[in-house]
Parts: sequence; structure tokens; C-alpha cells
Amino acid sequence: MSLAGPGGAPINPEDTENSEQIEQAFAVKVVQHIETYWKILEKVPGSKLRLTKFDDEIYEHFKKEFPEFDAKATLDEDEMKSKEGKERWRTFINAYDKKIDDFNFGTVIRTNPKFEYGENETIFAVRMQFYAIEIARNREGLNDWIHEKAQAESK
Repeated sequence: MSLAGPGGAPINPEDTENSEQIEQAFAVKVVQHIETYWKILEKVPGSKLRLTKFDDEIYEHFKKEFPEFDAKATLDEDEMKSKEGKERWRTFINAYDKKIDDFNFGTVIRTNPKFEYGENETIFAVRMQFYAIEIARNREGLNDWIHEKAQAESK
């Protein structure tokens, strides 16, 4: 990946320090992503929602690679980010390199499908982790409560 600095000159990410502007821009993108997703879940039951045109493939691949995953359970961030967890996820994620836009872009995931997004209810992840986990939650109807709550509040 190549990045361009002011005037379009290429910059090497390895030679740059974290910029507050970059971090703020990243945070804005993440917030836009989760707000958009939440608004969609309020309008459409998760069990009827498709996040990508590859949902079936992602779901089957995820179930195959992570058979122990329980969509109802609280995510174990330490397990996901352990050396073994990172390697398993990296292999899964990289399978979508040429298939899913922004497959490795950073985002956040709710730690438990019973919670709304909040500072203590989310963990940092990449887009493919979000897709895999949220597709599983949607398929199991675990996000339908969001739509039901929104519909009840609008009456």
C-alpha cells in the first residue's frame, strides 16, 4: 500500500510517527461505520440482512476455521489477540485480500451481541473479523432485538 503526503509525494508509513490528524480521521471512519451499521439494524432485522455479497462464503469459512465460536458468548479479546489467535485470524482475513474492499481496515466489534456499542462493550478489530462475527450473529438472529427495540420506540 502506498500513501501520499501533501502534494501527492509518496510517504513510507514505517518512517512516520502517529499523527493526531490520522488518528482522528481513523476514529471518524470507525464511528461512521458503526453508526451506519446500527441504523441498518434498526431498520432491518439482522437475520434478514446481508453485509456483503459473500456472506454465505464468509459464514461457512468462519464456521470451518473457528468451529468453537459461540455467537451468543462474549468475545475473548485476549484469546483473539494471543499469538495463536492472531495467526488463525490472519490466515482467515488474508483469504479475502482481493475479494472484500477494506478487508483489513480497522473497526470495532461489540464484545457481546446483547450490548449496544459503548466504550466498554467494544474491541478493536479488522473489517473481516467484524464481518465474520456479525454475519454469524445475524444468521443466528442475535441482532434482531435491535430492530425490535427501534420499532417499539417509534410507536
